[in-house]
Amino acid sequence: MAKNTQEQKSVGTVVVQYLKLELPPEGLRLEKGGTLPEVTVAYERCGNITADNRNVVFVCHALTGDSHVVGSYPGEDRPSGWWEGMIGPDLGVDTNRYQVICANILGGCKGTTGPSSIDPRTGKPYGSTFPKITIGDIVTVHRLFLRQLGITHLAAIMGGSFGGMQVIEWMVRYSSEIDNVLIIASAASLNSQSLAFDVIGRHAIVADPNFHGGDYYAYDKQPSDGLANARRLAHITYLSQRLLDDKFGREKRQEWLEAGPDFQKTHDQNFGTFFQIESYLKYQGDKFIQRFDANSYLHITLALDEYDVAEKYGSLAQAFANVTSRVLIVSLSGDWLFNPEQSNELVSALIGQKKRVSYCHLDAASGHDAFLTHIHDLKRVVRAFLPSGESEDEADVPYRNWQLRHYREVVNLVPENTRVLDLGCGNGALLNILRDRRNCRGNGVEIDVEQIIPAIGSGCDVLLEDLDDGLGMIPDDTFDVAVLSETLQTIRRPRELMRQILRVAREAVIAFPNFGCLEVRRRLMLTGRMPKGKQIPFEWYDTPNIHLFTLKDFLYLCREEHIKVLDLVAQGRGFTERALIALGFKNLGASRVIVRITKDGSDVGTEN
Repeated sequence: MAKNTQEQKSVGTVVVQYLKLELPPEGLRLEKGGTLPEVTVAYERCGNITADNRNVVFVCHALTGDSHVVGSYPGEDRPSGWWEGMIGPDLGVDTNRYQVICANILGGCKGTTGPSSIDPRTGKPYGSTFPKITIGDIVTVHRLFLRQLGITHLAAIMGGSFGGMQVIEWMVRYSSEIDNVLIIASAASLNSQSLAFDVIGRHAIVADPNFHGGDYYAYDKQPSDGLANARRLAHITYLSQRLLDDKFGREKRQEWLEAGPDFQKTHDQNFGTFFQIESYLKYQGDKFIQRFDANSYLHITLALDEYDVAEKYGSLAQAFANVTSRVLIVSLSGDWLFNPEQSNELVSALIGQKKRVSYCHLDAASGHDAFLTHIHDLKRVVRAFLPSGESEDEADVPYRNWQLRHYREVVNLVPENTRVLDLGCGNGALLNILRDRRNCRGNGVEIDVEQIIPAIGSGCDVLLEDLDDGLGMIPDDTFDVAVLSETLQTIRRPRELMRQILRVAREAVIAFPNFGCLEVRRRLMLTGRMPKGKQIPFEWYDTPNIHLFTLKDFLYLCREEHIKVLDLVAQGRGFTERALIALGFKNLGASRVIVRITKDGSDVGTEN
């Protein structure tokens, strides 16, 4: 009998394993001056490892996560990992190809050494004596742990939120040991608003009368109220206002509506409310204190708050100077804890350093936690980014040959060994041709996630971005050549885009349909209606071509913008069009035009 889909995608049973690190006699020295005499790491792994130990994907968990990323524990009847659906056979991280390892972090409370662990020097929990830690310390411990397992090179490292910060630190320190880096819903440092929430959360814990300066383990009561309030406050930041409105709004609790006035009066003395959102947050806090330690929360959130890559290395550009890994950065539309602008900063710094980076801004209105709960598109992007080892389907060869013919003149105008930006890159066909035929590298920009997935899957580095929003994340003079093929007429502000193109690239190759050609003029004159055919294959009311300009219009714009035309290729379909072009009537004969332009030109001609 066939297994159901959930069973087919599951990695099966996993178990927590423990590894005691081999440390020097003085123990583990931490970045803020403290030492730990012993460190034990709790971890889980799934998928088969190759003989050379180089197919490992290491997953860095989020703030209050743990090593149980995927799978079910013995005795469970269903998978219980925190990233189910992302990792498993034929999923985002395919465990048929990769072995996945996730380890609990230093300072945690799920098996790796932390404040609740026993200090071997005293035989009691560390409590207040546990030294302050940094994200750098967390990465150091995980690298020591992997090396002790015999893993010295990673196929990929990935993580979201606080896990993404760990990934950034790995990338900065040890990029030469990592093939692929995936940073999801994260940033190089917290913004001030997120810092404020953490500060208040820690104060709530420390102010709890049961905190006892951090040495509460010997007492019957724990600082549960403070920890629960810290969690409730933080949980608000994980969700978007839209999700809260949709899920709760101002809906009132049923038990309140059904209770009598005596119950309501008693409840009101504690300034409680009758809103569903209060009940939900209480549930989240009560659930959290059952699984997490207050001291761990203090140490980890402090490490999160103090992390600042730019401050540590002088700038993001300097921090990323030695990155050699291929990088994927993902932001979420509804995320205000790690907002998309912070991801843009990472992308901009990597592009400015001419590193291999792809960027996806995914629609996820539910907020920050969407990278865990709403993973349909994220899973597909991750699967495309991680090498699959699959070869090209022979059925695709004729299509590849057609693409080569279609782009031939564009390719001929792009110099060899240059850094190229392909705007409106679609599925990456032109980028792949330029890589194979001209030894060019660079990035694509594409608005359609359905196109960006095959582009990334073919090895292209692509930015999911709307050209109408500009090229703001790309620094000046980053590329040698920008290519804009069959796209200029679909842009809302083509003049501004041309300025942006020549800001980020020294030259540009632009291909566009010429709406001044003979066929268009003839059909318009004979029928009195907007023509429809090969040149304009849409009805006027649903065409993506919102600017119907001619070659002559384009050249006039170049003159106004002081843009110099270096090369001009006019293409005609039939004998008549080609004859007109040969006679010098390019505007009348060309159905398609390809130009190579550069800035600071002053002498631009016109065409008939």
